[in-house]
Amino acid sequence: MQIQDLPYSDPGVPDARSGPRLLWWLGRNQLGGQCRALLWGMLHFASVCALPFCVGLAVQAAVDRSARRLALTGGLMLLCGTAIAVGDTFLHRAAVTNWITAAARLQQLLARKAAYLGSALTRRVAAGEVVTVSTGDVEKLGWFVEAVSRFTAAALTVVVVCVALLVYQPALGVVVAVGLPVVALAVLPLLPRATSRADVQREKAGRATELASDTVAGLRVLRGIGGEDLFLDRYRRASQEVRHAAVRSARMWSVISALQVLLPGLLLIVVVLRGVQLAREGRITVGELVTVYSAVMIVNYPLRHFVEIAMAYSFSRPSAQRAARVLSLERLTDTEGSRATELPGGDLFDPATGLRAPAHGFTAVVCGDPDMAGRLADRLGGHAPEPGPSVLLGGVPLDELSLDQARTAVLVQDKDPVLLSGTLRELLDVPASGTVRAEDALAAAQCTDVLDALVQGSLDASDPMDARITERGRSLSGGQRQRLALARSLVADPGVLVLDEPTSAVDSHTEARIADGLRRLRSGRTTVVLTSSPLLLDRADEVVFLHEGAVAATGKHRELIGTEPRYRAVVTRETEDKQRTSADTTVPPPPRDRPDPSDGAPLLGALEEIEESA
Repeated sequence: MQIQDLPYSDPGVPDARSGPRLLWWLGRNQLGGQCRALLWGMLHFASVCALPFCVGLAVQAAVDRSARRLALTGGLMLLCGTAIAVGDTFLHRAAVTNWITAAARLQQLLARKAAYLGSALTRRVAAGEVVTVSTGDVEKLGWFVEAVSRFTAAALTVVVVCVALLVYQPALGVVVAVGLPVVALAVLPLLPRATSRADVQREKAGRATELASDTVAGLRVLRGIGGEDLFLDRYRRASQEVRHAAVRSARMWSVISALQVLLPGLLLIVVVLRGVQLAREGRITVGELVTVYSAVMIVNYPLRHFVEIAMAYSFSRPSAQRAARVLSLERLTDTEGSRATELPGGDLFDPATGLRAPAHGFTAVVCGDPDMAGRLADRLGGHAPEPGPSVLLGGVPLDELSLDQARTAVLVQDKDPVLLSGTLRELLDVPASGTVRAEDALAAAQCTDVLDALVQGSLDASDPMDARITERGRSLSGGQRQRLALARSLVADPGVLVLDEPTSAVDSHTEARIADGLRRLRSGRTTVVLTSSPLLLDRADEVVFLHEGAVAATGKHRELIGTEPRYRAVVTRETEDKQRTSADTTVPPPPRDRPDPSDGAPLLGALEEIEESA
């Protein structure tokens, strides 16, 4: 696999039973690249370690005054230099290819897993951990995969040098053959402590990343309630803990690196002392002494890869464990489905709550528990992340359809939709029926001011459709992001559209126009809106009130306001005392853009104003 061939058409099925198994699986799937890197590495390291023999031969030829052998040795040195350059060039090329292709394979697997799990991913794995796995961890795993071949080439080269010295000069070769393994393995007792310190550093770094991610996601609300300094102090303390842990880890690795310099130096001293003694006794020549001395000095180069592979494994092991934990997650239902059928149509029915949304109608659902609304939205989309009875569409269980079919039949927009970076044209380029134009969807979602803001923020875009949207739409306010997401859902024009609080971050005037546009554009289509907004409820064909997980009342909004106190309490946000004093009267809802002074939850209304103004 070459870099220009990426992405993989099929990245394969990973062995995610454990971190080491995942590393082994990644390396096994790149045997071709590993073998190429190994061969080029052997050529490079062997050529480097052959230079001392050439130097020894040259010195001995000079001592013997043999011009012929000196010229021959010069030719050998030129050949070694050429081999070093060629081997190093192609080794680097093969190693980088292995690194990038391994990281790309893992990124594809993580992207597919995220799409496969959907919203269940962040419920089962912290958002900060997902960010860490998909960014830094894939780089560390790629580093280890490519380092294995270079380490193998270095280890084989060291063995070859030891054998060559034993054959070339047994008296000194024995010293080197015994000393080199000691030098290479002397740092092993320190590796567990270095690994544990590195694990602590990564754990603290993961916590700091998660805290930073949560802080950035809620920055507007934090500024509105004055909590920005509090979270800033928390992140400052977390970052200092990461710094202290990184310093402790670096100290241990510096000790290991120092030993990798000290021990070969001591071995070199022993070889020189022993060689001088043997030369005085006449048992070895000057050229042989220079050869052995140079070989011991040069062999330090491949020995550095012993420390590198230890560091690479130390850093990649916890990364592999995190990646394996994410890749091992499975959905509770079979995404392939057990029924092969065309897309069903008809009423949408939830057996768990008794909710029935008539086909081709506009149904609004009011839940007393906001968390229940999110769970209901997941369930209505089919293949819910939590166990329970399957939702029926036209009498067909959605969980018996494949995940792709269920997503095509029912589109769910949650209360926190994600906007990917790119142009507005790319954002609205989604699988669609082709019936709803992008212009009509943007108009229905009241995105005129959003288009103006995008054009003003783009220096080279006169057409709003070519204006760029930043990552997650962070340059836009919460209400603007919400309206763009609604426009994207309207362009898709699914048979059944489920919207969870689609106008919670907009003012009441805009919300009223969105309600009219939504009803007009979705005419003849099944639409379910989970909301407590009186403006949306008043335009629904039918309102369903859920209380304690079951349907408690159905009817028109104005009827339920007067006949169902619990419904009125949720929609108008009354306190219990106010419910008792106004149980038999119809209470008009307060404007959502100005919090009612008697409201039991004034802070929520204030936060909505803050979010929209931000």
